[in-house]
Amino acid sequence: MTSVPARRRRRLLLWSAAALGVAAVAVAATCTGLVAWAERELDRPRGSDVVELVIERGAPLASILDQLSAAGVIGDPLLARLYLDYRRPEDVLQAGEYRFEQPMSTVEALDRVIRGEVVTYPVTVVEGLTLRETAERLVSEGFGELDAFVAAMSSPALIADLDPEAESLEGYLFPDTYAFAAGTGEQEIVEAMVRNFRRRVENHLTPASRRGLDVRSLVTLASIVEKEAGALSERPVVAAVFHNRLDRGIALYADPTIIYALKMAGAWDGNLRRRDLELDSPYNTYVHPGLPPGPICSPGEHSLRAAAAPADVPYLYFVSRNDGTHVFAETLAEHNRNVARWQIRYWRERRAAGR
Repeated sequence: MTSVPARRRRRLLLWSAAALGVAAVAVAATCTGLVAWAERELDRPRGSDVVELVIERGAPLASILDQLSAAGVIGDPLLARLYLDYRRPEDVLQAGEYRFEQPMSTVEALDRVIRGEVVTYPVTVVEGLTLRETAERLVSEGFGELDAFVAAMSSPALIADLDPEAESLEGYLFPDTYAFAAGTGEQEIVEAMVRNFRRRVENHLTPASRRGLDVRSLVTLASIVEKEAGALSERPVVAAVFHNRLDRGIALYADPTIIYALKMAGAWDGNLRRRDLELDSPYNTYVHPGLPPGPICSPGEHSLRAAAAPADVPYLYFVSRNDGTHVFAETLAEHNRNVARWQIRYWRERRAAGR
């Protein structure tokens, strides 16, 4: 076999190395070009419509990407899969109802699904509703089933550390405007409402600011204020009347507590009669001095603050002016005159004017 001179071997090795270098540069250039193209595709805004779709729970990743691509939300599903595998390997696409306002890039759309930014629907739970009325309100707005809500609200577990005597969540379902995704479970909604209550109490109504009231007493008193006082400006004064009566051992004489008892017995028809004032119930504050056993509704923040910090006034009585406000009195004689003016004479004059 003829040997290749050493100089020629060196020349062949140099040429081979040069050829391999050129090939490597070409491959690198091709790869760089592909990466640049892929990044442009992923970041390119697409579409001009609003696209709404539902990603089903448990759907495989490939199926979700095909669904998004078919709807025009993302581009090539294979490219999106490569992006997720190599750039976001720990992230998961969340199920739910989505609304995509285009133009939007593939990366932006995937980010939205990874974050679970689903469509939510607002629901307002007003102040002064009982536990059952709150459940009925949520159901009427399309959230959950009544029996499931009542069952979740009947367990005091979520509030047991703040109110060990609680037998349910009556009073602790904070009235507010919420936003929930379609299909949100009853328990999750109830937890959100109680979490809202806890945040308000823990941030703004600390033990030092409650005038010696524990949480249960505070919420119970606030629930009565909520039902008695319509005008926000009057709530600290109404709360003061009840505080003054409690301090002196005088029965509260609060009609809403009797109405609550009638509701619990399924006997409330919208009319409070004289005989109802003798109702045999621990919630009858005409018969039993002190606070009733627990809250009679869910009070709002204004009533909670009023119960914690009542006005500095000497009043022991109030009577409605029939316009959402009240006349206050310090003595029974003054109160009786107010009752004669604003209840007896007022309604007599109204009836006479209507003839």
